[in-house]
Amino acid sequence: MSRFFAAGDSSSESSSSDEEELYSDQEAEQKPEEASEEESEQEDEDEESSSSSSDDGKAGVSKFLRDAESSEESDDEEKVTIVKSAKDKRLEELEGVVKLIDNARRINDWGSISTEFDKLNRQVTKLAAQEKLPKIYVKTISDLEDFMNDTIAMQKVSTKKVSSTNARGLNAMKQKIKRNNRDYATEIEKYRADKEEYMMSEEEEEVQPVEKVKKSKAAYTDTIDVADDEGFSTVGRGGKTLQYTPESILKNLRSIAESRGKKNTDRAEQIRIMEKLHEVATTPYQSIRVLIALINTRFDLTTSSTATYMSQEQWKMADHEYGQLLEILEVNRNMVVVEGAEEWEDDEKPPQPAAGELLKVPGSTISIAERLDDELTRSLQHIDPHTAEYIERLSDEQNVYTNTLRGLLYIEHLQAGGKLDNLQEGANRMVMRRLEHIYFKPSQVVTILEETAWKAIPTKLDSQITPRNGAKDIATLVQTLSTYLFKNSTDIIRARAYLCQVYYFALHDQYYRARDMLLMSHLQETIGNFNVNTQILFNRTLVQVGLCAFRANLVYEAQNTLQEICGSGRQKELLAQGVMIQRYSQVTPEQEKLERQRQLPFHMHINLELLECVYLTCSMLLEVPLLAQTGSSPEIKKRIISKTYRRLLEYHERQIFTGPPENTRDHVMQASRALAAGEWKKAAELINSIKIWELMADSEKIKKMLSEQIQEEGLRTYLFTYAPFYDTLSVSTLASMFDLTERKIAAIVSKMISHEELAAALDQVNSAIIFRKGVELSRLQSLALTLSDKASGLIEANERTLEQRTQGTANAFERQGGHGGRGGRGGRGGRGGQRTDRGGSRTRGGQQFGGGALGGAIKA
Repeated sequence: MSRFFAAGDSSSESSSSDEEELYSDQEAEQKPEEASEEESEQEDEDEESSSSSSDDGKAGVSKFLRDAESSEESDDEEKVTIVKSAKDKRLEELEGVVKLIDNARRINDWGSISTEFDKLNRQVTKLAAQEKLPKIYVKTISDLEDFMNDTIAMQKVSTKKVSSTNARGLNAMKQKIKRNNRDYATEIEKYRADKEEYMMSEEEEEVQPVEKVKKSKAAYTDTIDVADDEGFSTVGRGGKTLQYTPESILKNLRSIAESRGKKNTDRAEQIRIMEKLHEVATTPYQSIRVLIALINTRFDLTTSSTATYMSQEQWKMADHEYGQLLEILEVNRNMVVVEGAEEWEDDEKPPQPAAGELLKVPGSTISIAERLDDELTRSLQHIDPHTAEYIERLSDEQNVYTNTLRGLLYIEHLQAGGKLDNLQEGANRMVMRRLEHIYFKPSQVVTILEETAWKAIPTKLDSQITPRNGAKDIATLVQTLSTYLFKNSTDIIRARAYLCQVYYFALHDQYYRARDMLLMSHLQETIGNFNVNTQILFNRTLVQVGLCAFRANLVYEAQNTLQEICGSGRQKELLAQGVMIQRYSQVTPEQEKLERQRQLPFHMHINLELLECVYLTCSMLLEVPLLAQTGSSPEIKKRIISKTYRRLLEYHERQIFTGPPENTRDHVMQASRALAAGEWKKAAELINSIKIWELMADSEKIKKMLSEQIQEEGLRTYLFTYAPFYDTLSVSTLASMFDLTERKIAAIVSKMISHEELAAALDQVNSAIIFRKGVELSRLQSLALTLSDKASGLIEANERTLEQRTQGTANAFERQGGHGGRGGRGGRGGRGGQRTDRGGSRTRGGQQFGGGALGGAIKA
């Protein structure tokens, strides 16, 4: 007991006031825990002494406990005074710490958990000294241990980095929980054996706090215990009773809407309130208003927090509520949800539309559908694609597609009514979303998607754009959606619809149709003016057309189409399948964030290894015969089809030791060397042993096609390489060497002769090839021609540079045949004319040459 209580009987007024000042000074210096214990002891003493002390002389307790008697006289008599013991206060503090730990667990904040865990143990030590161990503490440490084990298991399979603060807190908690739970192992086992029974026993043994109630306040406490039969009531902040009844729905929605966007707004609490408002809603108008506000608030949870995407639980609830909203709108045709509608101002009285009049509710079913789709895409971007969670999340795409189709049917109904304007843009957006879900999928998958979606939609609903019966023909469906957008939209949506249709045709091996559509659109000329997402779609379409050409055995077209993407070395970035951060790049964090947001989900990726394999194989089939054709000729040496392939081939040839092929590049490079040496069988074996071909449909057909191509290119390479050493060559000999028919060999040789690639003639009578010998250049002559070409190129580059610097006199330096380019020097101009003649004959290959007196002698 405090020493001031002993002086309670003193009659001196001055001494009592001095003691009161001294008590207040010491109380300010004491710690919070000691102060709470002191107050509880003082209150207990007050109870004991109040019965024995006289009314004349004031006891010491009444002097020092905030002047208790005077305050009781001035207070309102309707207040309830609850006297709590020190044990109850400590239990309340213990529960407060447990709540803080639970909140920290929800956000995975191990630093806060470690701090609060230490506080929890200090408080339990005080309680356990007087009473038995609180069961809420056993529950907390048991759940905390399970949560810690789950977190550690998740970190082992997750690729996301943990912050340093969280890592330190987690490591500290490992040791703390291990040491702490060892002492309470028996109680933890009891709790885990039957959790509900264990916690119920605590409620039965719990001592209720003593309430000190005055007689005049009995009527008030009786009214509190009476349950409200109509609706429910909740006590909010400040002790105000919140009534949720059908009449107060609009008023509560307005207060929630006004607090939207403000700081310190508890959106989770708002969601709970609106869920209860939805339960008590009695009219369709109230349900529509509540559902729109509820879905938007769920979306705000992601916007206002540090989460990168919407949780699956919240997303599923929003998706379900969007379906409920569409069901209500389909039944109540006199109510429409449109953008820009005026909000109803009277919260007390709901609107009553007249017969035949539409009640417009502000909102947008289109925006909700788009946001659900975007949130699903964002979650797929961040989930590891090699886990079961990704597959489970991907299954939600069916719900998105179904609701998108249902939302499109609702927009079509509004358009058919003819009472609303400006609905075409919304219909275009919904059709575009629908098309973007199916253009990259095989027709078998789209068929299942369509059938499942139409089964979930009531049979009385049908579409004017794509009728329910026409959902089986997927090619017609894609063409119908694309044609609709091409007719009714402009700019970006039209271009994206066109590219989606081209992509679908290329995916389903309709190469010529896809190529003709892509060329007729002229998008390759204007694609730079579109946004980044449309440029990514264009790149994906271009790559898919190239792969389609390869499957159609069109090697040159495939290589030419893939050159722009694969030759850049930035396939990941151009196809939005990865972010390539270079060492000295000037990319800001905002730009990097935008780049990551544009990444495609894993199930939409084009296999980059397969793409590289196709590109290098096509380049090999074109470059190896070209390298053999050029030989030592300086006129054709500058022609390069693929710089990427040439660079890889030169690097491979510089290797001192070459081991067995390990990856796709090694297989193609070793096959190239074998093909150049005439070993076409070894080259075909190396190419066919690449395992990536198994990812393509009809892989055996692809391998057979490649073997035939290697045979033909091996023949061309052999003829280019060894033509100078032959006078005549039998076709039957070539047929036996390359395992081809004589008819096929004759066709290949005739094509080479007609394209002036081979200086020879085909003797069909004797079935032989007769080679023509031209004038072979000496080493000196070859070097002289090379020097002449380089000097000419240097002069032209110099003149171009001069023209750029002197823009006004650009025409003064034109070099025309027969006229000198510099001051009328006819000699140099004449040389220029001759050089043009020689340059014009460079397209000829093989044994023919042109230009100058030497060329004239050869032609004669």
